[in-house]
Amino acid sequence: MKITRNTPEQLILSDTPWLIGIMLVFFILVFAGAGLGMLSQGGDLLWPGLIFTFVGGGMGALAFCLFVRRVQVILDRPDGSIVIRRQSVFGYNEVAHRLADLSHAEVESTTSRSESRTRTLYRPVLILDGGMSAGRHPVTEAYTNGRGSQRLSDAINAWLSAESPAKVDSGPQSA
Repeated sequence: MKITRNTPEQLILSDTPWLIGIMLVFFILVFAGAGLGMLSQGGDLLWPGLIFTFVGGGMGALAFCLFVRRVQVILDRPDGSIVIRRQSVFGYNEVAHRLADLSHAEVESTTSRSESRTRTLYRPVLILDGGMSAGRHPVTEAYTNGRGSQRLSDAINAWLSAESPAKVDSGPQSA
C-alpha cells in the first residue's frame, strides 16, 4: 500500500496489486495454453490436456479471484469523512466513517511459529473511538512483513495531528 495523495485536505492510501495480477494471468495463460496444445494433438494427450487446462488454469483463476483486490482509503478533512473502498472480482464495497471518530492509527501484529522459526507479520488499523463504528478497522485484510504498515500508520497519525490549512482572507485590502 502506498500514499497517493498527502495534502492538508486529503490523505489517500491505495493498493493495486498489479504484479500479483499480471503473474497470475501469465500462470493461467501458460497452463491453459499447454492444455489446449495437448488437446489439439488428441490421442493419448486428451486427459493430460484437460487436466492442464481446467485444473492448472482453474487454480490460477481461483488464486486471482482470492488475492487480487484493490483497496483505497480516503481521509477527507473538508468532508469530515473516512472512506474505505475495496474492489475484487466478486464486487465493490465502500464503507464510510466520520473523521471526527478517528482517534489514531496503529500497527496490529500476528505471530506464527513453526519448528525452525518465529515470524511476525503486520497490518495498519484505524482506531475509531466514537460513533456507531467504534473499534478497530483494518486498512488491509492481509498481514505483511517489512516496515510498510508502520510507515502508513505514521503517515496517518502525522496527517491527523497536522492543523487544517489556514483560511485565506480574500476581503478588501486596507492600508
